[in-house]
Order: sequence, then C-alpha cells, then structure tokens
Amino acid sequence: MAAALAGLEAYQRAERRPPPPAPPAIAEAGRARLLDYGGPKSRGAPAVVFVPSLINPPTILDLAEDNSMLRWLATQGLRPLLVDWGEPEEKDADLGIAGHVEQLLLPLLDRFGERAHLAGYCLGGTMAAAAAGPADARSLTLIAAPWRFSGFPDESRAGLAEIWRAAEPTARALAALPMEVLQSAFWRLDPARTVGKFEKFGRLDPASDAARAFVALEDWANDGPPLTYGAARELIEDLFGGDATGTGEWAVAGARVDPDALSCPVLDIVSTSDRIVPAATAARSGESRELALGHVGMVVGGRAQSMLWEPLRDWLRERSGEA
Repeated sequence: MAAALAGLEAYQRAERRPPPPAPPAIAEAGRARLLDYGGPKSRGAPAVVFVPSLINPPTILDLAEDNSMLRWLATQGLRPLLVDWGEPEEKDADLGIAGHVEQLLLPLLDRFGERAHLAGYCLGGTMAAAAAGPADARSLTLIAAPWRFSGFPDESRAGLAEIWRAAEPTARALAALPMEVLQSAFWRLDPARTVGKFEKFGRLDPASDAARAFVALEDWANDGPPLTYGAARELIEDLFGGDATGTGEWAVAGARVDPDALSCPVLDIVSTSDRIVPAATAARSGESRELALGHVGMVVGGRAQSMLWEPLRDWLRERSGEA
C-alpha cells in the first residue's frame, strides 16, 4: 500500500505533455461538434464518423500524436471524423441516451451532409447502432459496444444499482451525474488492479515512454464531463437494469433499434478479455470478429495498430470500394 501511494503521488506530480492540436469542427448540432481528422487533403476519401461513449472524453481515439487511431487512419485513405459531445448544460437535464442520438447525433450527421460509415466505441457503439438506420450509414462498426446488458455479471449490475440508489437524489438535484460516481463502479470491477497499477508506476522512470503513456491514459480515465440526469437514469435503470437493448425494447427516433435488421454492412469487434464490456454483452450482429485485448488496450495498447486499426482500415476500405 505504501508503494501504491508513492506511485499515486508520482502520478499526481508527473509532467504533462500538451495534448495534440484539436482538428477543426466542420459541423455543429447544439453542444455537439464533428471534428475532421482528415482535413482538406482527405476530401473525397470515404468518411468514417466515430461515435465515442458519453463516459470519459472522446480523446481515447486521439490519445497522443504518436498514439492516435484517428490520425493514423487519416493517412490510410480514409477521412475520420469524431463526434465531440461537449459539456452538458442545465437545460439538458432530461436528455437521455436516446435523446442524445435524436437531438445531437442525427442532426450532426445531417449537417455533415455526406453519407458516411459509422463506427462507435463502447456506449458510443450502442448509440451508433441507433443512428445507422435513420442516417442511412454506409456501414456500422461496433467496437467493444455493449448491447445485451444482461451479459454483464450480476454482481456488477447489482453494484451499479446500489451506487445509483445512493447517488440518484443528488444527481436529480444537480441535473447531472458526475463522472467520478461511475468511476467508482469501474474501480469495483478489480480493486487490486487499481492499487497494483500505481504500485508499478512508482517504479518507472518518470521520463520513460512507459511513464508518459501511463499518465496520458490515466488522465483520460479520470476526466470527462458529467452525464445528464436523463442519460444516467436511462443507462442504469433501462439498459443495465432492464436490458432494453437486448430485449428489443429500446426505441430511438420513434422506432425500436435492431442491429440485425440494418441494411448496411455491420462489423462487431468483440474482445474476449474485456473486463469493462464483457464479450457476453455484444450484439454479435453482422460480421463478428474477436480479439484478446482489454477494453482500452484494444484502442491504444502496444498491439492496437496490428489487431484493431489495420483490420478496421481494411474492412472500411473494402466496403468503400477502395481496397
């Protein structure tokens, strides 16, 4: 424990590199923006809109200049774009997850004005599945996206429900659920790992690449805007509690969402070693591919490029007639 606390102190004092320069926003809908990682040089290349989770910042897909799936894809004949959900305001209190799709994501895609591939990570995949039909997406890629919430361990679902019972009155009063409340639920998944990672960090050379990578990733994991009260309630009560998606009861834009019924190609990328979104929660729609990397490691880890980025590039280019 002493070693872990020393590592935590070292993390708090660590030097931070400036984040990569933000790309331009080319469309807006309410507080949401669409960031163009391809830029002018990629105009005419197949557009791929990446939909991140509402939990934690979208920058996991652009963690560092030398570790960015989006910046890499922009060099591979694609035009990646990223949804930035922005900071919720008090007037957004009742906006649920479905509401984010209806009032922010779909208008944003409409204002972009180009038929695009959709790719969603984590909860963003669940939301991208809801948008794919109304937006007439060229294809849909789900990356570690939960759909069958009954596939989460009973202990995890019960623990989240317990946290919500304690936090709900305050969240209702604040009109939002602070990200730190959900972070406590993540810590419950593996408390020993939370302690162990700081113990290990305390032994690293602060100037090493490994230490800098740890700081960047940990800063991302501990950051993020709050969830609107409506999104938190829908996530915990309707999805985790009632498995509305898995049972076919989840409705967006006036229609129930069914990834199996989409007319566009679907790729469901599932990690067999994901502790945050277990493989049992996947929709398994369309073409399903498995890999054995962690929930975050599959996007930014040492093997992410060979196991996720490159296969995703190839699949998207094939569905664009670019292979």
